[in-house]
Amino acid sequence: MKKYASIFPGQGSQSVGMGEDLYNNFEVAREMVESASERLGIDFKELMFKENDLLEQTEYTQPAILLVSAMAYKVFEDEMNMKPIFALGHSLGEFSALTAVKALDYLDGVELVHQRGKLMKKACEGQDVGMMALIGLSDEVVEDLTQKARDEGKKVWAANYNSDGQIVAAGVKSDLNDMVESFKEAGAKRAIVLNMSIASHCPLLASASVPLKELLQEKLKDEFISPVISNVTAKKYSTKDEAIELLGEQLTKPVLYKQSIKAYEDEADLFIEFGGTVLKGLNRRGVNTPTISITDTQSLESAFEQLR
Repeated sequence: MKKYASIFPGQGSQSVGMGEDLYNNFEVAREMVESASERLGIDFKELMFKENDLLEQTEYTQPAILLVSAMAYKVFEDEMNMKPIFALGHSLGEFSALTAVKALDYLDGVELVHQRGKLMKKACEGQDVGMMALIGLSDEVVEDLTQKARDEGKKVWAANYNSDGQIVAAGVKSDLNDMVESFKEAGAKRAIVLNMSIASHCPLLASASVPLKELLQEKLKDEFISPVISNVTAKKYSTKDEAIELLGEQLTKPVLYKQSIKAYEDEADLFIEFGGTVLKGLNRRGVNTPTISITDTQSLESAFEQLR
């Protein structure tokens, strides 16, 4: 058997119909959707499978993505009975990673990230904030330009290090817009403000950190079957206390996804992304270890074949 690491997508991977094939073909997936709906009082079938306005709102997006990732992981786990050598998630996906290593029950996880989304939304209320996708710039150039902007009183930060030449910035929307020309003059192929009302992974979310840590204290278990890689440090952790501290910091610190995946890729024969395909796309840039995604019955069967 090949050694695999489980990876989990974050916000931005949502789409209408996600998880529907798993729901239709696996009883355990149906039970998970029904249990989550009962726990939160949200009709996840309606939320995930039909066109609606809620799926793009962060307090609904986050539990929906975690639930789909947990469904994909559960049907895989039931068949293969293999534990990952480590788990890694992108932002929200780090909470999905905790469910995979048994440090967080998936129902508690769905409830936890629903509350996380509310806390993030509240932290950004009254501020016209957003995020910007940058393509074609080095980490150093983005860090230098955003630092200079902050020195001038602007509120902009590098928020997600996704892959070589792909970074997301966060901050006040007007400040981000003011920087478009600077980014393009520095060589950016694209500098586009995203349709988001949250500024993730920057100091604007500081007010959400303490209440999130209180929720983590309540929900997390000290029962890691495999380590998780922190978005904040790009290093492994495997205790409840570490998770609480790091996930509290994660709200205000950049996501070191690229650094994390590169640091540990030699330990795995295969990366498996559960519930999405975004990370598979990111891994094509600069990651040599193959990545596959499990989103439906067909991709699940393909994963079984590639692991054997």
